[in-house]
Amino acid sequence: MKTLFVDFDGTICHDRFWRSLSDAEYTLIQSVLFGTETTMIKDWMCGRYTSEDINQLVSEKTKLPYAYLWKNFVRDCQTMRVDPAILEVITTLRQHYSVILITGNMDCFSRWTIPTLGLNKYFDTIVNSAEEGQLKTELNGETFLKYLSGGIADAILIEDSPTSCTLFTTLGGTALPVTEQHSALQHLQSISDKI
Repeated sequence: MKTLFVDFDGTICHDRFWRSLSDAEYTLIQSVLFGTETTMIKDWMCGRYTSEDINQLVSEKTKLPYAYLWKNFVRDCQTMRVDPAILEVITTLRQHYSVILITGNMDCFSRWTIPTLGLNKYFDTIVNSAEEGQLKTELNGETFLKYLSGGIADAILIEDSPTSCTLFTTLGGTALPVTEQHSALQHLQSISDKI
């Protein structure tokens, strides 16, 4: 069976951690995590830190109370949204493809987002970098090859990251980049129309 890889963040979901906080608080957290702690973010995505570790760090650096950060963080993980139309097309495509959700994500994705959104009902496999211990682009795309059904030449990736798309194309697959002009839903419908 052919493989269809679908990314999560920025591809089928655009919601953010701590998005329910005030704009000023959210901006402060972003400046800490993406200004001074970028290595820690990658390590979090590879399972080397837990969400508790990160919220503790954010609390220490921003002086925002840990309990307040944690409550909003967990709720934001549980209320991320995927367009039902996307899930509907994916359900149809599973008759012809092994559909794999492959994401550079954190422990919180497996702990709260997957179960709350019921994502296991829509994908044949869910691959989270925090559980793999590496990003999908590391080791020359080893994670893609590990979960491939059939040949790479028949595999498709729907993804917003240009780096992931370039790597997947180099491996021999077809990458469909998600951009302002081409949404994940448009790509999925286009694949469905060709069946």
